[in-house]
Amino acid sequence: MESLTHSNLCTAHPEWNESYYFAFFNKDYNIGGVSRIGFKPNKQEGMTFFFLFLPDGSAGGYHQEIKIKDYTKNLQIKGMKHLSFPDGKWNYEFSGNIIIVQNSETLPKVRENPKLISEIKSVEIYLDFEPINEVYEYSKYMTPESLEIGKKAGDKHWEQIGNIKGEITIGDRKYSISNTMGQRDHTYGVRDWIGVGNWLYYVVWFNENLAVNPAAIITDDGRLSTGGFLFRNGENIPLKKIKILNQQFREDGVFPVSSKLELMDNSNQKYILKAFVGPIIPMPFTDNEGKQSILVQSLGSFELDDVKGGYGTYETLRKIRTD
Repeated sequence: MESLTHSNLCTAHPEWNESYYFAFFNKDYNIGGVSRIGFKPNKQEGMTFFFLFLPDGSAGGYHQEIKIKDYTKNLQIKGMKHLSFPDGKWNYEFSGNIIIVQNSETLPKVRENPKLISEIKSVEIYLDFEPINEVYEYSKYMTPESLEIGKKAGDKHWEQIGNIKGEITIGDRKYSISNTMGQRDHTYGVRDWIGVGNWLYYVVWFNENLAVNPAAIITDDGRLSTGGFLFRNGENIPLKKIKILNQQFREDGVFPVSSKLELMDNSNQKYILKAFVGPIIPMPFTDNEGKQSILVQSLGSFELDDVKGGYGTYETLRKIRTD
């Protein structure tokens, strides 16, 4: 496993951050979640968000920001914990109240309009993550141009797939979780939520022998930074090239609908990945000049060539165009 923290590599940039991400989906209950913990040492800031996509189509959210001087000994923000163990396993724990909305797209609006909240429920989560592949680090296999463009999203990026088991309690309902796919990532560097014109990041699971994780940043002038890997039969296979054949968005040009990618691995084998967005949770970002971007978190469905039944996260970042 990679080193847990890299605060010794922190630059003077105020937005330098180190973050930890976790996503899972259980097909039996149609329940999934996405959690991120991030730290900005130069600002002494810690942040977490936790989203739950619930079986009835509603969604829950939790967000906290705190002042923190040192994150190197404890990856915890309020009720959210990401716990790492020497044998490479992880444990994800949460305890707290989550805001529930019937329409997931309205979640960011509840501060301005509390009437959108349908319920507030207590949630307890204890999930064990047991890796099924070796940790994959993006930059080792990226081209120099991709690395240069990719600096807007960080310097290092590790990914790992795992089997998830444990318990989720939402109000008075308890879910016993097993045979569930999940994935974690870990990044450090400066992440420019506003300066990036467009990115996509998919975490896709078909089964324990097949998964794929493509990512791309598209600059305003059309240049690409690409990375990721295909996991097949126990092996991480780097993705050498990603071609975006099609991306469909709603009329606003921000909320995604679907996409079609051509992936090429290190042995020059090509694949077609089709992606279809599910329920959406949008996260707005605004800089000091008032410029905005929207990060969309979603659990989508996927097809890889003739293999159907893929599922996982469908994430996009889009600038709000005012011209």
